[in-house]
Amino acid sequence: MDADKLREYRDKRDPARTPEPVPPVFESGAAPPAADGGAFVIQEHHARRLHYDVRLERDGVLVSWAVPKGVPDDPAVNHLAVHTEDHPLEYASFEGQIPRGEYGAGSMTIWDHGWYETLKWAKNEVKIRLHGQRVTGGYTLFQTGGKQWMMHRERQPLPAALRPMLAKLTAVPPFGRNGADDGNWALEMKWDGVRALAFVERGQVKLMSRTERDITATYPELAGLGHATDRKQLLLDGEIVVFGPDGWPSFEGLQPRMHVADPAAARLLAGHNPVTYLVFDLLQLDGRPLLDRPYAERRALLESLGLAGSFWQTPPTFPGADFDAVRDVSAGHGMEGVVAKRLDSRYQPGTRGGDWRKIKNHLRQEAVVAGYKPGQGNRAGLVGSLLIGVNDDSGLIYAGHVGTGFNTDTLHMLSERLEPLRRSSSPFAGPVPPMYARTAVWVEPRLVIDVDFDRWTKAGRMRAPVYKGLREDKDPADVVRELPS
Repeated sequence: MDADKLREYRDKRDPARTPEPVPPVFESGAAPPAADGGAFVIQEHHARRLHYDVRLERDGVLVSWAVPKGVPDDPAVNHLAVHTEDHPLEYASFEGQIPRGEYGAGSMTIWDHGWYETLKWAKNEVKIRLHGQRVTGGYTLFQTGGKQWMMHRERQPLPAALRPMLAKLTAVPPFGRNGADDGNWALEMKWDGVRALAFVERGQVKLMSRTERDITATYPELAGLGHATDRKQLLLDGEIVVFGPDGWPSFEGLQPRMHVADPAAARLLAGHNPVTYLVFDLLQLDGRPLLDRPYAERRALLESLGLAGSFWQTPPTFPGADFDAVRDVSAGHGMEGVVAKRLDSRYQPGTRGGDWRKIKNHLRQEAVVAGYKPGQGNRAGLVGSLLIGVNDDSGLIYAGHVGTGFNTDTLHMLSERLEPLRRSSSPFAGPVPPMYARTAVWVEPRLVIDVDFDRWTKAGRMRAPVYKGLREDKDPADVVRELPS
C-alpha cells in the first residue's frame, strides 16, 4: 500500500502554477491524529459547475467528497457526493482562485468549518456528527458504486429545551416608508399573551415557557395540537392568548389561566375560558432543524402545515406591507404593537438582536415587584400598591409605585402570592422615596408584572404606571429598562 496518501493530489497539481498548498511527501513515522474525529471544512467551489467540497480530517489528510447540491438539510432528500482524492491538512484553511487551465480551476471559499465526531468509519459508509457554524448534527456518507456516494442528513431529535428569539425595541420601523429596504421585512401583530414553544413528537405535545418552564399542564386544550398534522415531529414558536369579546387577544382574559398548575383546575378553566395558540414560526420539522434557514422559508413551511383548529391558528404575516396601515389595525384593536422581522433572518435562540424589531403603540414595561404598601379603607388587609424595579449593572433599581389597574380578585391574588415572600430589608440596590419606604413591606424580588405608563422621568421612574398583569413566564433577572433604539 502506498504510504503517500497525497500522491493523487500531487499528481494533479503544479505548485508553480496554483496557490493551493502542495506539501512535501508525507514522512512515514509521523503520528497521525486520533481517528475518533477531528476538523472538518466545507468549501464552496465555483469550478466548471458550482459544488461544495466536504473534507474530514483523518489519518493526517483531509478525506474529501464533492457534493454538487451542497450538504442536505432535509432528512428525506439525499444528495450525490463524489469521492475525490485526499487533500493535505493545510487545505482546510485554503481560499483563493485556482488559475484557468489548472485542475479544479475557479474560486474557492470556506462555507463552513468546525469539528466532527466519528460514529462509524467503514470502507463504504461514514457516519459523523458535525459541529460547525452553519451545519450541525448527524450525517451519513454511503457508497453506491465506485466513486459515487450519497450524503444523508440524519433525523435530529428535538432539543430538550430552547429559549425563544426575542425582538429589540425600536421607536420607528427599521425601514423607510419608501426606502430600498422595505421589501426585506415582514410585519406581524405583537400578540398580547404568553410566549411558548411547542415540542410535538409523535402526537405528544410539550409546552415550554420563555424561561424553559414546562407549562403543558396549564393549557390542556392544546394537547390536540399533536394530531393537527400528519407530520411526526414539530418545534413551533408562538403566543398563547385568550380572545376577548371583540375577537382580539385580551391579556386581562389570560390572567386567570396563567397561574394554574393543578391539572384538574386547568381542565375546568379550559372549558369556559379557553386559550388559542397563535403559531408564527417553525423551528424543526420531521428531524430537520430550521434555525439556520431564513424566516421567509420557515414561514412558508409553517403555512404549508395548515395549522388551524379550535385552539390553534397560524396568524397572518405581511411581507413588504405598509407599516402605517398595519400599525393602525394594531392600535385600533388595542394591541401592544407591531413586530418587524427580516425575511432573511435566521432564528437565534435566546437573543434580542436587530433582525426582529418591536414597535409599541404605547409604553409598556416589565417590572419586578420588590415590596408593597399595605392597603387602607376598602383595601385594608390587602396590597395597597406595589413598589417595582428594573435591573441595571448595580442591581435592582427602584422604578416606580403602582396603585391602579387592580380589581378585587387581583388584589387578593397578589396578597396571597406576596405574603410568603416577605423579608426584613429592601431588595433594592439604591434608595426608595421615604414616603414609600417608611411603611413598605419588603418582599423577595421574584414576581414580574407588566405595566403601562406615560413616560420615564429624569430620575429613572415610570410616570403614572398602571398594572396590566402578572408575568410568570418572565425571569426577574431578565427585566431591564427597555429603551427604543
